[in-house]
Amino acid sequence: MKTGARDVSGARLRTTVVRAAAILASTLLLAVAVGCAAAPGTPGATVAVARNAAARSGADRAVSRPAARSADAAACNPRAASLRPAPGPPQVTPGSSMAKILARGYLIAGVSQSTYNFGYFNPLNGQTEGFDIDMIHAVAKAIFGNANNVEFKGITDDQRIPDIRNGSVDIVAHTMTISCDRLKSVDFSTVYFEANTRVLVLKDSKATGLASLGGQKVCATAGSNSATIISSYPVTPRLVLVPVPQWTDCLVLLQQGQVAAVSTDDAILAGLKAQDPFTKIVGPRLAPQPYGLAISKQHPDFVRFVNAVLAQERADGDWAASYVRWVSGPGTAPPSPPTAQYAD
Repeated sequence: MKTGARDVSGARLRTTVVRAAAILASTLLLAVAVGCAAAPGTPGATVAVARNAAARSGADRAVSRPAARSADAAACNPRAASLRPAPGPPQVTPGSSMAKILARGYLIAGVSQSTYNFGYFNPLNGQTEGFDIDMIHAVAKAIFGNANNVEFKGITDDQRIPDIRNGSVDIVAHTMTISCDRLKSVDFSTVYFEANTRVLVLKDSKATGLASLGGQKVCATAGSNSATIISSYPVTPRLVLVPVPQWTDCLVLLQQGQVAAVSTDDAILAGLKAQDPFTKIVGPRLAPQPYGLAISKQHPDFVRFVNAVLAQERADGDWAASYVRWVSGPGTAPPSPPTAQYAD
């Protein structure tokens, strides 16, 4: 059995972090040091990256789904589209999706490695850390009794759904908003974090939000809800979307003056601002962004299991502890966790 968490990231992801660090100089190092001090690293495991996704998906059996989950966009409620867990603590039952993961020896999770405070690679300890990562550790602990039996696969926003559907990951924790459109392709857990769309600009900018940026370039990651919001925002002249793979790429473009702003979830923007104190977050809250853990539609039993884990996280205070650690900071009072809503 694997005993540690492994980070699996491409050279491009690591290069992005290094490039951003070079431009931000001491401010980025300070931000990373703070993250490191808040969360000591855990030893890594040595596990293979290549997986036979086709064999695994072929072994899974389709399970009938509740009528309440039938695809009807008009009746879709993203906050109440997930499956209710069985009563009691999460259980690994024989023949289940969780039993297959247990037999493999580790959970494979698709995560960001450049979203500071949610999912980011810490070069000081060689670990992937953050609020999203804590949720994955909780799932691993419920399966194995060891929170570190995880293989982290660094992915971009536009890889999230394909990687779930082709079976290369078991679960995605990547500041991923639950939406009616995405629910057609993948399943989600209940909401585990509430964010909202805002705008990041340089401190000397006169911008007050997207409405004041007509005709200017605004950065977002390809495949994100933020890119859609920017492209469709009702301002004249229209905003010019600049899509990139990672949010740190947006920060670099902003620092270089190649874009006027970055627009995405306030939780992500707070991490970018922490890396560069010469930026500020402006504008009204434009669109709620409820985050969920994404799982294949072929594994509804795993959805119910993950929801049981999240229910436990809410009840025992671990969610609140993680929120203070990564989001609000020491000495603050965390909000109540999002209330779980179910489709059945």
